[in-house]
Amino acid sequence: MERLRQDDPSQVGPYVVLARFDADSAERTVPERRYLGRTADGERTVLVCVPRVGADPSRWAIEAEGARRLSVPRFLGIAEVGGTAGFPWYAAPYTPALSLPAVLAAYGGPLPEDTVRRLGAALAEALAAAHAQGVTHAGLSPAAVLVTPGGPLLTCVGAVRAAAPDGVRRAGLPGLDPGCLAVEQASGGRPGPLGDVFALGAVLAYASTGHTVPEQSELPPGLRRLVGTCLSSDPALRPQSAREVLRALVSPAAGAGPGGEASRPGGEASRPAGEAHPPAGTVLDHAAVPLPGRVVAALAAQSAALLAAELPAPHQPFASPRKVH
Repeated sequence: MERLRQDDPSQVGPYVVLARFDADSAERTVPERRYLGRTADGERTVLVCVPRVGADPSRWAIEAEGARRLSVPRFLGIAEVGGTAGFPWYAAPYTPALSLPAVLAAYGGPLPEDTVRRLGAALAEALAAAHAQGVTHAGLSPAAVLVTPGGPLLTCVGAVRAAAPDGVRRAGLPGLDPGCLAVEQASGGRPGPLGDVFALGAVLAYASTGHTVPEQSELPPGLRRLVGTCLSSDPALRPQSAREVLRALVSPAAGAGPGGEASRPGGEASRPAGEAHPPAGTVLDHAAVPLPGRVVAALAAQSAALLAAELPAPHQPFASPRKVH
């Protein structure tokens, strides 16, 4: 929760803007401007988002409306989309949340491997559910991950598509972390599930090291093989589904040892016929591990500050002083 700047809107739709959601330091890799807002009667508090300055508002609005219609577990539930052709916006009910970069800042550095695995498992399960519906996230990055007391939420759906149409190079575009763009997407290819797998690997790398493109030696030994294959420039060498990544995160041996499922392409397809799939686990298995105390404290501090935030006083009409006779 950051102070507003002079170039920030004071109101978005029916919402009075109270604060910026993202820190200035994260602005370069956030594909939209995010604010905390409240209705004038104080009844509803929301996360309200608008396009970045210089972005194509029409393309952004198309992706926002598409995201509103989705029903995917752990995708941010968008309650309303509004605005004008030149200034669209969307809003979601507020829940205490920190972007992944803010989580690392609150914790004081990279997260423990167990926390990274739990976080990654929740994200992989969400992506698997989306892909099963024929939906590609196409915008996964550290800034797109919001960590809440109830687990992570995915935002910024379609950010890659909104940044540039298919066939146009996207590397270096404002708001897109280049480390999260698969080679085929950076060169203008149509976003697909294996691009999401690449981006998930970059998010796991970031949570583990603070960088989306780390040196292999920086990664925890138990995640090196999995993250390395996710970040392969050749889509055929990546895990071939988000569920395969989920299985590797839940069962470390699947992604850590030689011949582990995530260490070879097509892990699910290469399973002997008739052999049962190992249990993939559920997000609930990982939710039993609490967030680090400093992160919980930061979430509580944000909630307290927002509760204490007062709506700006309405402007009173100027009245000329009365003459005294």
